[in-house]
Amino acid sequence: MGDGGRQWTLTVPTGGDTLRQERLSRDLHDTLQRTDGLLVGFHGADEPSEPGRKGTGVGEVALWTAATAALARPASQVLITLIKEWCAKERHRKVVVTVGDGSIEITGRPDAAQERMIREFQDRVASSDSPEPNDGAA
Repeated sequence: MGDGGRQWTLTVPTGGDTLRQERLSRDLHDTLQRTDGLLVGFHGADEPSEPGRKGTGVGEVALWTAATAALARPASQVLITLIKEWCAKERHRKVVVTVGDGSIEITGRPDAAQERMIREFQDRVASSDSPEPNDGAA
């Protein structure tokens, strides 16, 4: 299935506005959750938080997502497309996508240079998860 086994971390930076970050993160969560083949959750949702606080309690809301075998296209392509569409609804939206040691920031109005960086990021993620050729196959 390619890059579906990896867990991705998605963070919506809002310049310290935690209420806006929580609202936007929940909206992104809902958008991604409607897609067949994607599993989505909040980091730290199973961990105890401070009394009176929702979520992680660390001041930053982050999502995780992973793909199931139901996706026809590589997970990186599906996920990046969904995030780009979500960001495009409002030009000030941003999502930092982290997978493994790499990360990329996707904005609501990407320029040509950012589009190129996104494609390169997708290529790196897809190639790092490609199955190794089986030389012993008959």
